[in-house]
Amino acid sequence: MPRVAPFRGLRYDPSVAGPLALLTAPPYDVISGSGRDGYLESSPFNVVHLDLAEGSDDPTDPENRYVRARSLLESWEREGALSLAERPLYYAYEVTWAPEGASPSRLRGVFVALELEPWGGSVVPHEHTMPGPVQDRLRLLRATGTHLSPIYGTIAGPCAPLSDLLARTCAGPPIEDLTDEEGVRHRLWQIDGDEPLDAWLTAEALLIADGHHRYTTALAYRDERHAADGPGPWDAILALVVDAGTQAVPVLPYHRVQLVGHAPAVATVTDLEELLARVDDEALIVGTIVRTGDGALAYGLLQLHGKPPAVRALHDEFLDEHAPGNALGFTHSAQDAEEAVRRGDAVVAYVLPPTTPDRILTAIDRGDRLPRKSTFFWPKPRTGMLFMPVR
Repeated sequence: MPRVAPFRGLRYDPSVAGPLALLTAPPYDVISGSGRDGYLESSPFNVVHLDLAEGSDDPTDPENRYVRARSLLESWEREGALSLAERPLYYAYEVTWAPEGASPSRLRGVFVALELEPWGGSVVPHEHTMPGPVQDRLRLLRATGTHLSPIYGTIAGPCAPLSDLLARTCAGPPIEDLTDEEGVRHRLWQIDGDEPLDAWLTAEALLIADGHHRYTTALAYRDERHAADGPGPWDAILALVVDAGTQAVPVLPYHRVQLVGHAPAVATVTDLEELLARVDDEALIVGTIVRTGDGALAYGLLQLHGKPPAVRALHDEFLDEHAPGNALGFTHSAQDAEEAVRRGDAVVAYVLPPTTPDRILTAIDRGDRLPRKSTFFWPKPRTGMLFMPVR
């Protein structure tokens, strides 16, 4: 794993900016258009005013949204809505949630300044990136000089010293505590910067769970700043590191919605509930939803061949040939995928099972890279809990 270090975190001051629950948001790439409007309206200090600022995307426009984000960030710091920690720190982070009908679940990790290194060494990607989002994030990073949201990575672990440190830290009162619109509780604690996290984590590879575009953006920004200014704080990125050896890390799927073409023949099942109960990542069984001639929905199970994760097998066996490029849509909601078929917007929906970090790493070890929008690591770290300036 690349070197990690403490950093001076930039955080909201609720006495100036207001309640933290009104200031934070999910990562930019999972916010819908209507959802964006809601966050913008919730508070003039909501992080979406920075992360998805209003205005033109044209970088030649003197009032484009990247310039607006920089101006807002500077004004928030001047007004005291954001304040910088007095010394470099690590930060413990905990999310808790209660799935319907199940016992509460918990996930802990640590925020660090992660030294950037090229892909393929000890930083392991598992999905392809697209140039459009990278250019957008790079313009925002150039303008603000601040990592507004973290990447999220997992190590194989187990790392007993890190687990013990997080347990001790999270037993005390947090410095931030909020419950989001999905009922997930997010809490943050400070950790002394003298803790030897770098020594504990140095032998670990980091699988990027969420933030491939942000990491690619940070590499490009680092290279630009090196050419102009040499080494500096831009050599690192804000990262949440989670030990998958001690934490059960949920890896939910992005379901596929095929917009044109035809559906494969499958064995039928009764309804979406049965379909969701029977999809299986290890056994390579995915669900399908199609419309029949009378407008009803038919549900089926497709047995694939090859090796898990099932999303890789589905693309290899069917989608890469029959639904290339823009013929696919993506959603992490099986109900939304079902509705797209019911409306006639899609010819077939593929409902995928959850997978695990181990299966992703195994696929990478054999030379695979998963298709874009393959995994939905959830819960995601909340944007706005913590920022990291790299100016």
